[in-house]
Amino acid sequence: MKQRLQNMNVDNKTVLVRVDYNVPVQGKVILDDTKIRGSLKTIEYLIDKNCKVVLFSHLGKVKSKEDFMKNSLAPIATYLSTLLGQEVYFSKENFGAEVVDRVRKLNPKDVLLLENTRFLDVPKKLESKCDPQISEFWASLGDLFINDAFGSSHRKHASTYGISEYIPSGIGFLMQQEIEMLTEYVLKAKKPFTLIMGGAKLDDKIDLITSLIPKCDYLLCGGGIANTFLKTLGFSIGESLASTSIEIREKARDILLHNKEKMKLPLDAIVGNTYDINYTKYKLIDKIEPNEMILDISAKTIEEFKPIIEKSKTIFLNGTVGLYENPKYANGTKELLNLLKKSNANVIVGGGDAASSVRNLGYESDVTYISTGGGATLEFLATGELPAIENIPEEIETLDI
Repeated sequence: MKQRLQNMNVDNKTVLVRVDYNVPVQGKVILDDTKIRGSLKTIEYLIDKNCKVVLFSHLGKVKSKEDFMKNSLAPIATYLSTLLGQEVYFSKENFGAEVVDRVRKLNPKDVLLLENTRFLDVPKKLESKCDPQISEFWASLGDLFINDAFGSSHRKHASTYGISEYIPSGIGFLMQQEIEMLTEYVLKAKKPFTLIMGGAKLDDKIDLITSLIPKCDYLLCGGGIANTFLKTLGFSIGESLASTSIEIREKARDILLHNKEKMKLPLDAIVGNTYDINYTKYKLIDKIEPNEMILDISAKTIEEFKPIIEKSKTIFLNGTVGLYENPKYANGTKELLNLLKKSNANVIVGGGDAASSVRNLGYESDVTYISTGGGATLEFLATGELPAIENIPEEIETLDI
C-alpha cells in the first residue's frame, strides 16, 4: 500500500488535499454528493490534527472562459460547509499572490477550497499537462500533500501528480478504501466471477476486458460494447452505436475467438429509429433494420444472463446495458439490477454510469460496493496501478515530517 495518511505526522501542518468534487451540479444544486461525502473522513481527520487544510479539485469540462461560470466550485464550498459543520473558505483564484496570502492567513482547523484547477487549462492546458511551474507553486503552499481523489487519479495532472514531485505525499482514506475494496473483491474475486460490461464505447474498456477476461468465468455484454462485438460477428446493427476503430474491432475479434464459452451477447433488443423519436419496437438481434438503433436489452437476454448471475459469487458491473435515462429503454437495466439484488454474489459497481444507474433506480443498498471512480476504476483494474500516485512511496514505517 502507498504511504497512508494515518501513518504520517500531520499535526499542526498545512496539508494540501486533492479531492474529487467533479459532481453533477444544476445551477447551484448538487445532484449527487457521493464524492463530497467520501472526502469527509480525510478532511475531518486533518481538522482533528489541528491542520490547515487546502483543498484542490476540478469540476466539469473547461475548454473556454465561457465554461468558468457553470463550473465554479463556489457552490461546493457552501455545501461542504454544511457537511463539516464549519465554514469552508473559498478562493476565487487558484494561482498567484492572492492564493499565497489566503493560505498564510489560515488558522489551525481552517479549510480553504481553491477554485477549479481546470480553469488553468484555458488557454494552455497548464493543469492537464502537469505544468511544472503550476505544480511547484501549489506544492509551495503546504508542508505535505494527500491525494484522496481516486476518481481523478488515472491522469497525471498538476494537482493530482505534479504536487507530489515536490513535497512529501500520501493517500487519504477514500483512496485507501477504493484500492482495498477493488483489490479484495475484483482483483482477488471469489469464483465464479462474472464481468458485466455495458456503456457506450468499447474503445474505453477494451484494455480492462483484455486484462480481466482471463480471470473471469463469464463476460456478459450490453450497450454499445455489445454492439461492437455483434457487428464484428457480422450482425446488422443498423444505426446503433459501435466502435469505428479498426484496431478495436480487431481486438474484439480476438476476444471473441478465444473466449467463446465465457461470452454472452444480447439475443434481443428494444430498438428506436433514427427518423422517429416515438418509434419503439421489440426485435430479435438478427432482425435489426438499417434505420434502427439498439437501445436496450430485452427478455431473452435477461433469461440468458439469469442462471449465470444466480451461480456467481463475484460480479463486477461497469456501464449500463441500455439508455436507462429514458424510461422507454430502462427496463433492461432495471431487470439486470433486480437479478443482482437477488443474487448471493458480492456485487461491485465500477463508478460512472453504472453507479448513477444503481443510485437513480434505487438499488444502492443492494450492492456490496460502489466505486467513486469511472476511468480510474478501469485503469486500476486493467493495470493494477494509478498514474497519479506513482510518486507516492510505498509504506514502510511511520513517516515523520
